[in-house]
Amino acid sequence: MTEQRTALITGANRGLGLAVAAELRERGLRVVVTARDEAEARATARDLGPEVRGHALDVTDQQTVDRAREEIGPVDVLVSNAGVLLDSGSDPLSVSLDLVRQTFSVNLLGSWRVAQAFVPDMVRRRWGRVVLVSSGTGSFSRGLFAGSPGYSLSKAALNGLTQLLAGQTREFGVLVNAVNPGPTRTRMMPNAQRTAEEAARDIADAATLPDGGPTGTFRRGELTFDW
Repeated sequence: MTEQRTALITGANRGLGLAVAAELRERGLRVVVTARDEAEARATARDLGPEVRGHALDVTDQQTVDRAREEIGPVDVLVSNAGVLLDSGSDPLSVSLDLVRQTFSVNLLGSWRVAQAFVPDMVRRRWGRVVLVSSGTGSFSRGLFAGSPGYSLSKAALNGLTQLLAGQTREFGVLVNAVNPGPTRTRMMPNAQRTAEEAARDIADAATLPDGGPTGTFRRGELTFDW
């Protein structure tokens, strides 16, 4: 009998994170949804099904991350989805550096903080899947998008974190990959053509890769992008 894996998704109370949680539940994983607001996380969990758990987790707050780790325990799959877009319409010469700092606090350091909390257990158990939700705006091969400079640079840095974590964990059966979901219709991009459910399938594919699968890649669906 195959062991049921446990997946934790950050920022899972709406949008893409919620769609990922629903997709992974459909694929047979035990799902833990997290959000800054505990009531929202628990309400989302109830909506998804009786076996889904909801917990408070603010990726910018070390205490809540540590508390979530104590309450939830080890997980097999981590989807780092929580993110913000605060500087749309800006440019590198005039963007508020306070907005840039806030963006990095969530998009880069938040993902890093959660990885430090949950990935060491995967290493000790010699199995794990980590997906960092990135963006094509952070690809050097395509050129960073100057219209949201803080966001784009934070995703480029997240791609770098992907490679660092993959290099540190590849010999322990832990696969770490970044996924570019493409422009996705969420509160962040309400006019995008791609639905959250469509994008969630790409993320879920990376979260359920077979043993020996790729690690340290920047992906969308079956495609692998240059950094």
